[in-house]
Amino acid sequence: MGSATVFRHRRPNVTQKQTLTVRDNRTGDEYELDITDGTIRASDVGKIGKTGEEPGLAVYDPGFTNTASTRSAVTYIDGDRGILEYRGYPIEQLAESSTFLEVAYLLIHGELPTKEQHDQWVHEITFHTFVHENLKSLMQGFRYDAHPMGMLLSSVGALSTFYPEARNIKDPQVRHEQIVRLIAKMPTLGAWSFRHAQGKPYVYPDNDLTYTENFLSMLFRMSESKYEPDPRLSKALEVLFILHADHEQNCSTNAVRSVGSSQVDPYSAVSAGIAALYGPLHGGANEAVLRMLKRIKTKDNVPAFIEGVKNGDERLMGFGHRVYKNYDPRAKIIKKATEDVFEVTGVNPLLEVAQELEKIALEDEYFVSRKLYPNVDFYSGLIYEALQFPPEMFTVLFAIPRTAGWLAQWLELVDDPEQKIARPKQIYTGERQLDFIPAAQRWS
Repeated sequence: MGSATVFRHRRPNVTQKQTLTVRDNRTGDEYELDITDGTIRASDVGKIGKTGEEPGLAVYDPGFTNTASTRSAVTYIDGDRGILEYRGYPIEQLAESSTFLEVAYLLIHGELPTKEQHDQWVHEITFHTFVHENLKSLMQGFRYDAHPMGMLLSSVGALSTFYPEARNIKDPQVRHEQIVRLIAKMPTLGAWSFRHAQGKPYVYPDNDLTYTENFLSMLFRMSESKYEPDPRLSKALEVLFILHADHEQNCSTNAVRSVGSSQVDPYSAVSAGIAALYGPLHGGANEAVLRMLKRIKTKDNVPAFIEGVKNGDERLMGFGHRVYKNYDPRAKIIKKATEDVFEVTGVNPLLEVAQELEKIALEDEYFVSRKLYPNVDFYSGLIYEALQFPPEMFTVLFAIPRTAGWLAQWLELVDDPEQKIARPKQIYTGERQLDFIPAAQRWS
């Protein structure tokens, strides 16, 4: 593929119009394209070179690295400055002073709740945590070694059959009911997939507990009549849930929006998000960090590992981000949460390895010049392991809070008059106009 060459020269008296003038050197025609919010419309590009017989130009952008697919008011990210905001509120303030359900309300409704709205919201979520017994039977039918994400993916998709009215996505009340159900039931389904892998009986929700306390109860409760999690652990989990609640147009959010554009029910759309998150390039990054730290083993081995990274023999996991070219703001918060968790569980020896790795990477010109800063995955795996989660559960812990963000994005999609069913173009590279030869002739 060729690259565009840009010639810059000064012109006197150039007006400050928000437009882009494009000259098609094939024809000599010039086109003036409007610039809005730093973007030009792909449909305007499609007018360039279009004739009665020939189609206009299209944009080739694998992975959508420089293509805006929607307008959104949910999450703001400035990767160069390391800024993350939900509905305009800095992530640092929300993690410090809010709860996950309050943040979920903010994402879904676009504003912070009043006390009455908050109490009603928490009540609704709390009393929809139970799932139909038939769904429990479905989950029990999985093999003993089934991956928890596969179980979560299947069970969330199955919810659409329990609530067929969910297909009526144009009804605000119906939408609200499904949103409540999904946010409420995700911890139950996630905890049951965890218990299933351990061969332990499923634990029903305890409506006397908070959202994260209840999740910990369903995960770890055994024979005790009442499970009372350590408040430091439930707080740390609350922070992790807030940090993972949304992150703009990432792979899984794009999947939810793409599938949702067909006007399918939200359970099916969220299942698509879970499937995308299942992939190691998206939700499995913190597991890769943990494997890396275990391979390094000790603080003394860090310098040799760093040299291996520079020589191309090793891969540094948990550093760098597609969006952030600065320190991921979530990583700073998780680092503090890690300290709180280790007060309860005891310090993981790998923490010392992680801290030394971070220290060297942040000072070494090789990494600084490449803007390789710790991201959200660098410390989260250590927390999950300290809480006794196996690596295959890490992505489930990601999916539970991200459901709130997925649903906020899905709501925007449903109400956006500009959105159409997702149908990207392609550049065809195969054969053309071949003559078919019947099998009897081909095989003779």
